[in-house]
Amino acid sequence: MTQKNCSKKAGKIIQIDEEGVKDHLGRIVKGTVQDTLNAMLDAEADHLCNAQRYERSAGRKDTRAGSYRRKLHTRAGEVEITVPKLRALPFETAIIERYRRRETSVEEALVEMYLAGVSVRRVEDITEALWGTKVSSGTVSRLNSKIYETIEKWRMSPIEGEHPYVYLDGISMKRSWSGEVKNVSILVAIGVNREGYREVLGVAEGAKEDKASWTAFLRYLKGRGLKGVELIISDKCLGLIESLGDFYPKAKWQRCMVHFYRNVFTLVTKGKVREVAAMLKAIHAQENREEAIRKAGCVAKKLEVMKLGKAAKLLSEGIQETLSYYAFPEEHHRRIRTNNPLERIMREIRRRTRVVGAFPDGNSALMLVAARLRHIAGTKWGLRQYLKMDRLEEQARELAA
Repeated sequence: MTQKNCSKKAGKIIQIDEEGVKDHLGRIVKGTVQDTLNAMLDAEADHLCNAQRYERSAGRKDTRAGSYRRKLHTRAGEVEITVPKLRALPFETAIIERYRRRETSVEEALVEMYLAGVSVRRVEDITEALWGTKVSSGTVSRLNSKIYETIEKWRMSPIEGEHPYVYLDGISMKRSWSGEVKNVSILVAIGVNREGYREVLGVAEGAKEDKASWTAFLRYLKGRGLKGVELIISDKCLGLIESLGDFYPKAKWQRCMVHFYRNVFTLVTKGKVREVAAMLKAIHAQENREEAIRKAGCVAKKLEVMKLGKAAKLLSEGIQETLSYYAFPEEHHRRIRTNNPLERIMREIRRRTRVVGAFPDGNSALMLVAARLRHIAGTKWGLRQYLKMDRLEEQARELAA
């Protein structure tokens, strides 16, 4: 062979079919996963029977009664497994349960994507990229209907026990209506029960935060069993305040002091906000209600001297609405004088719903907020004791004596 021919052969480029190689490797991996799962299922069946297939043994507990096939979505793709059936014992396998939990998490992720405003086509692309299987638009719609039913059942479930402290607030969202974008309010209530744990008490749609909407919301809470309410914490929404007496006449109302501060700041020049904030905080640092009222009088006079007459007037007229918490145990004061526990949740909801823009209807907005609240209720938020309530009971006994 000539040197020239050798050079040509040495310089030849070998081309590899990458897609073909990937497909081949994919089939190998998928087959291995399928064989492994089936072998594990057979081993579990042998363990339950206390004998291998066709083995005659005095210690045998059961015999096989055929099998059935089912499909599982794995990271290697969709595989078909053969699940053994036993004549007497139920065949409960950890393998199937693990994948059931995985399927449930996939369903929850699909629903969350849908509720967050991700388009059906985009959901299909995401599921194919993550799990190797494209979920059809029909599946997304079916899951959506399924979760709506679950959320509605949770939203209308009875409220058990008593809730001495209740926090109320509303969040405004955009909805499309006959070609126009209008506001819709979602009203939310959380509470602290007699054991000191927080609970999501209710969530409902309101046309706006007016008397009619708050009346309907309080009726919804009362009808589901909300009772034992001693203190209601909220911002000063006239529609809400007017409705409280109709449903919980014995409960005290605490105006959120943080919201009250903000109202005062709107009447203060920018350069004096820091100084006025320190003066307002001094009022709520007093040891009892009487001292707080006395301190508020001194602050109002100082505001007058600072030529902040409107702020002084607002302070004098509204300060007592922010002092209701003094009637409750001192250990609880920091957590019942503001609406911060609910405000933090509302910020999280706002963050999650901002990507949606305008909802197609009020019910979609309600379902997304309710879904998020339901998730929060099942986390450490609802499983960790928030307040020790024994002091409240001691105080009640002391007042009754």
